[in-house]
Amino acid sequence: MKTIISTNKAPSAIGPYNQAVVYQNLIFTSGQIPLVPSTMEIVEGGVKEQSKLVLEHLKSVLEEAGSSLNNVLKTTCYLSSMDDFASFNEIYSEYFDNTNAPARATVAVKTLPKNVLVEVDAIAFKN
Repeated sequence: MKTIISTNKAPSAIGPYNQAVVYQNLIFTSGQIPLVPSTMEIVEGGVKEQSKLVLEHLKSVLEEAGSSLNNVLKTTCYLSSMDDFASFNEIYSEYFDNTNAPARATVAVKTLPKNVLVEVDAIAFKN
């Protein structure tokens, strides 16, 4: 049976989905975008500020599910422009170092929800 995960430390869903779903020992997160949970407004700044908030949201959702960033198996990272790849990687590497980094796909997309610059989802396992 699946378990729905929700935390007020990350933005609430802006559509028909949940922040994460747990099935057995696996956690599947929805894409996290850089909305400030209390206002549901996009964080001020550029791709670095947005990336940091997105990864903080991902961390919060995983912790609510009984996991952590150390247990992430794979991320999918969506950028509105590959011109932001280096800046995104700079922030990403603060959360995932080379010794324990998950598998990852990074793609540029035409448009992200609310026209944000970055979105990240993950698959992880429970502690």
